[in-house]
Amino acid sequence: MSHSNTSTLLFVINPGAGNRNTNFRAEIEKYFHSLPYQIHFFELEKNTQPGIIKQKIAGLKPRAVVAVGGDGTVKLVAECLLGTNVTLGIVPAGSANGTAKDLGIPIKTNGALDIICKNATQSIHAIKINDQLSIHLSDIGINAWLVKKFTNENNRGWLGYLKAAWKVIWRPQLMQVEIRAGDKQIQRQAFMVVIANATKYGTGVVINPSGDVTDDIFEIVIVKKISLKEIFKMKINGDKYDPKKTEVFQTRSVKINSRHSAHFQVDGEYIGKTTSVIAEIIPRALTVLMPHDV
Repeated sequence: MSHSNTSTLLFVINPGAGNRNTNFRAEIEKYFHSLPYQIHFFELEKNTQPGIIKQKIAGLKPRAVVAVGGDGTVKLVAECLLGTNVTLGIVPAGSANGTAKDLGIPIKTNGALDIICKNATQSIHAIKINDQLSIHLSDIGINAWLVKKFTNENNRGWLGYLKAAWKVIWRPQLMQVEIRAGDKQIQRQAFMVVIANATKYGTGVVINPSGDVTDDIFEIVIVKKISLKEIFKMKINGDKYDPKKTEVFQTRSVKINSRHSAHFQVDGEYIGKTTSVIAEIIPRALTVLMPHDV
């Protein structure tokens, strides 16, 4: 792609994201009213294909493309920016906003827009998982099942999340998995296996205390036992895991096989059931507008 227009910003807005009571276009227009930027908008429709967004980017050649939505919107925009010199920005507008929280981006719209105007960027890696792009947290097992239930709820806010969690937590499904990473080959019984690029879910639960999106590795987190006490201490204190309940190791690639089909989600988007997950790192995949002290 040719050099970008340094004053041009493209905002990709998902009108179906979790926070539907805010008119994000109006808020963004108000913020930039007296600033020397050219701002453009692209509103997502149901099942908008990445190719359409890429065409818009190619025409405008913006300095940054800003995802206005939840983790799924961020993932979609990030897919369109791989292999370009265009920066990714984020205005959180989803139900959980896990990616934004992990990157230290303020949840309030004006705070997120401040980050974009400061033009403070960092290079982060991503993970290719079964031909899907992940920049946050992906997993197979009980959490992916929860994501599926949550997606089907009419209420996409915290009430919908709690209803989905209630349906899942009393019927946990134990998986038989084989995990191969480098010379490591292990077999485990697990309720979920996380391919962790980042540190915590949008709920605030720290699933991967050693996560760092700016390094050149990612973590595999094997949850062998569901423990509310474990979840509580991770959320409140960020304490280390009990190795009898949770196992963590680092890698640049992994293959996970499940004896039976297991629920699978990538960055908060339910993909379906699978028996095999293959993941590998994409070093320095994206340049992101984010605070330097994260």
